[in-house]
Amino acid sequence: MPPPPAPPAPRTPAPRPDGPRTEGSGPGYASAADPAIETRGLTKAYRGGRLAVDGLDLIVPRGSVFGFLGPNGCGKTTTIRMLMGLIGATAGSARVLGAPMPSAGRRVLPRVGALIEGPALYGFLSGRDNLRRFDAADPAADPATRGERVGRALERVGLAAAAGKKARAYSLGMKQRLGLAAALLRPRDLLVLDEPTNGLDPQGMREIRALVRELAADGTTVFLSSHLLDEIEQICTHAAVMTRGRLLTQGTVADLTATVLDAGGTGRLTVTTPDPAEAVRVLRAHGLTALRTAGDRVTGELPPPPPSAPPAAGDGGAPPELADLNAALVRAGVRVRGFGTERASLEDIFVQLTGEGFDVAG
Repeated sequence: MPPPPAPPAPRTPAPRPDGPRTEGSGPGYASAADPAIETRGLTKAYRGGRLAVDGLDLIVPRGSVFGFLGPNGCGKTTTIRMLMGLIGATAGSARVLGAPMPSAGRRVLPRVGALIEGPALYGFLSGRDNLRRFDAADPAADPATRGERVGRALERVGLAAAAGKKARAYSLGMKQRLGLAAALLRPRDLLVLDEPTNGLDPQGMREIRALVRELAADGTTVFLSSHLLDEIEQICTHAAVMTRGRLLTQGTVADLTATVLDAGGTGRLTVTTPDPAEAVRVLRAHGLTALRTAGDRVTGELPPPPPSAPPAAGDGGAPPELADLNAALVRAGVRVRGFGTERASLEDIFVQLTGEGFDVAG
């Protein structure tokens, strides 16, 4: 456990995904004025003064698939538990679906489906009977249509064939699916998922991603926390990056990528060649860093262009070094079968913001 942090220095709140929020009209105001989730200065301090969440200013637009990014232990689950009224905040405020939490919990939570820190299941009951118990606990659920709701939820998460099996015999991935089914028993305005693909195999992960897209297309706002950058990048429209209890940035995935480029990053060069070792030698000599080889594919970080250098003519704003790099490879006898740049990834964003890899202690 890290030592208690020093008193936080004054700081500027992280930018909001639709620009700064102002009262009145203007670009982005309509979407920012009625967010699905909004926090202001949300803070959670534990005994000894350790800050698990430190002054969080977060806004989740309605209708978005919002990725809440950060390494394990950075405060993501603590934030979700405060949003759902499971634990109290030390300071700050949170609003969910336009209402203050936790005071409006009785009114808000029936409109929210949540899977937090894995599902709590009755091991001696079947998957189907677990869902029947969850459904019976909902005072708004019609008992006459319970079987239909349970069957539909099991079908959506791919557990219909295992519905009669005892939950204690479920694998971790099957338990995750059952917890997600419980969150989907009724239509929800907001779905909050904490590491929803934990324990799933690649096929299961693909199926959950497809389900999230389907829910978003139906108008459900999905708030998805994960430490798996690739997972977030494939399905999210918006994202926030958090580390050590603090929010670093938030916005659309496209805008977050742009912040990396604006800060001097240029993305990664990708070269496909049957001569990867020689390609690495040439690229390293021309200033590329973080070179990696995977089969016939070589990637590396491009050096930033000089501040005053104009874009190369006809290349849409690409750094002027690209043509020279390609020529250098050919002169060295490297057989170039593919050559181009990749946009900055969420991993690039995280490294640019924190100066460290993603798999770190929070």
